[in-house]
Amino acid sequence: MQLIRTESWYRTPNDDPRGYIESDSLRELWFHTGTACNLACPFCLEGSKPGDDRLGLMTLDDVVPFVDEACELGVGQFSFTGGEPFVAKQFPRILEYAAARKPCLVLTNGTRPLLQRMDEVLPLANAANPVSFRISIDYPDETRHEAGRGDGTFAESLQALRELSKAGFAVSVARQWEPDENTAEVEQAYQKIFSDNGISRSIRLVSFPDFATPGAERVTPHITESCMTTYHTAESRAGFMCAFSRMVVKDKGKMRVYACTLVDDDTSYDLGGTLRDSLNQRIMMKHHRCFTCFKFGASCSEL
Repeated sequence: MQLIRTESWYRTPNDDPRGYIESDSLRELWFHTGTACNLACPFCLEGSKPGDDRLGLMTLDDVVPFVDEACELGVGQFSFTGGEPFVAKQFPRILEYAAARKPCLVLTNGTRPLLQRMDEVLPLANAANPVSFRISIDYPDETRHEAGRGDGTFAESLQALRELSKAGFAVSVARQWEPDENTAEVEQAYQKIFSDNGISRSIRLVSFPDFATPGAERVTPHITESCMTTYHTAESRAGFMCAFSRMVVKDKGKMRVYACTLVDDDTSYDLGGTLRDSLNQRIMMKHHRCFTCFKFGASCSEL
């Protein structure tokens, strides 16, 4: 059942029609495995920390109906984020079930929860569909990375990259992007670290701007219908994640479908209890993170 939304969902404070994205198909389905994490990074865009329960930890029984429904709808990939997915006890079983049906991508910090479960992860290199991993290494500098994530996390994440790569998994690295950076120099610094640690220099780097923490009330320009046609084309609008993906969360024990991975702190983006309910709905560009996607083309997806 679709939520009843106020007029501000559809129109800006200046009474202009809001910009929006439409989608009628599902190429990628994300699962938020829960906001619990072994780390407590102050910049975490999910506000995750040990024991956090803003979004609940998922079980295999939670996930199976959505995996099956997504396959019926022609989904091409399953992707998983958190929190830290490997904090969820049943996550290896969840991943095994999903990878038997479609390719999978896992976002992880690559630290102890993953390293301690490598015996359950490595057999997935032989799954029916490929499983890939994106590991967070915020900066190509151990001190700066560990200032946010804690002592020892830099070496642990590099170890995870090395072990997963050696086992044949595709891996990528998520990093923090800064407006004043020299991107070429930053990427070269990562490549040197990879080379020095026996990891391929060609690992894909996925850069993220500062999305702010959940519930933050950033003041950003309002995106109108005119903005979406003046500054974007039909092709570029189709590249917004909400045009081709959805995310499943567990909120107060109930499984809900949200518009994308970046808006789960706003119930306006709750699109229903099934994937079918979530399609053919206009996604209004109201959240402050929508502006970040609009301006920078930011995306959590690797499709």
